[in-house]
Amino acid sequence: MPNFIVEGQNSLRGEVRINGSKNATLPILTACLLTDEECTLTNVPDISDVHKMLAILGELGAQYEFKNHRITIRAEKLKSSKLAYEGVRKMRASILVLGPLLARLSEAQMEFPGGCVLGKRSVHAHTHALKELGAEILEDKNHLHLKSKKIIGKSFTMAEASVTATENAIMFAVLADGVTEIKWSAMEPHVQDLCNFLNKMGAKIEGIGTPTLKIKGVKKLKGVSHKITSDYLEAGTFALATILTHGDVTLTQLDTSHLDSFWEKLNEVGAKFERSKNEVKIIPSKNWKAIEKLRTAVYPGFATDLQAPFAVLLTQAKGVSKIYETLFEGRLNYLFELQKMGAEVEILNPNEALIKGPKKLKGVQIASCDIRAGAAMVLAALIADGSTEISNIDYIDRGYEQLDEKLRSLGAKIVRK
Repeated sequence: MPNFIVEGQNSLRGEVRINGSKNATLPILTACLLTDEECTLTNVPDISDVHKMLAILGELGAQYEFKNHRITIRAEKLKSSKLAYEGVRKMRASILVLGPLLARLSEAQMEFPGGCVLGKRSVHAHTHALKELGAEILEDKNHLHLKSKKIIGKSFTMAEASVTATENAIMFAVLADGVTEIKWSAMEPHVQDLCNFLNKMGAKIEGIGTPTLKIKGVKKLKGVSHKITSDYLEAGTFALATILTHGDVTLTQLDTSHLDSFWEKLNEVGAKFERSKNEVKIIPSKNWKAIEKLRTAVYPGFATDLQAPFAVLLTQAKGVSKIYETLFEGRLNYLFELQKMGAEVEILNPNEALIKGPKKLKGVQIASCDIRAGAAMVLAALIADGSTEISNIDYIDRGYEQLDEKLRSLGAKIVRK
């Protein structure tokens, strides 16, 4: 497997265009199973997770073409309601086929999905929501096997504000008889983008971006064209890379409102930036200060996927900052890698840690633990003294399109070997 080799201590300067969102693309791709007509998606990130999802949909019978950030896909004839283990084990998002398959074929079978190692991730929120809407759970212990005779709209509360479980429930409910009300639904920008896409297809979803979605079922959905929303996680990563290197970079083609809680924490640290609706200019800054607590939460709280990258900035802030990860077990494992580089970290328990700064980081051999931890390792390497070698970068490639090339275009010294 290739590694990244990074030579630190180079400021980033220039302009970078933010790609379309991975987390919006994947559910929208599975939503294309809900119609037998052709759909066209633009602003699609060319990353490994998108290719994996397309392979899964192809296995089910969908035909597609992916070129120049554009996908045309048509699921006119689905040949199977069962997924082979090989595709499922590679990505957690494969579970997003459950809702569409149940709605379209009245059955779905798959092994438990794999993906990033972020602790045990239960499927209960998915099965709970689908069962509330009339699905029969035939098996959920050794694998997943669900059937649905008739989708009946009803009012129910999610077991938790799970993003993918909310998305599965939405995709199942759009073809239901009657009206569905989903309470405690996830509100993330990618959930909103899925709802907007479905409404273009002919669905009737109200309350988008709120904890309660009201869905009036329709008989049929049509094929449409849709531009994927910007990736606020990529935007946050590049903003932090620029700040850490005392750089001067303008981020373009993003919706800055998706990152309101992130900008608030940057203000608390003392970073400088200017933002408009679709653009952010990062201004060189220094003498950052620690924050009382970086607590992750469901949207619009601070995104768990930006917690690890933000922690790198906290290693350079004066004082003691506390991290409180509320969503995923195992998400703090990357802190051991930062300790190898010289960061002063005290891990209180699997969910809480203290970071004392500022501490100079040094280049060593480190590993990527998951997609966002991998991005954090790249950020740490950008400011470290000497050369840093980062392994397991296949995680990074799952969520960031050509991260090394984009960073090189801004002046970073990073190569893939």
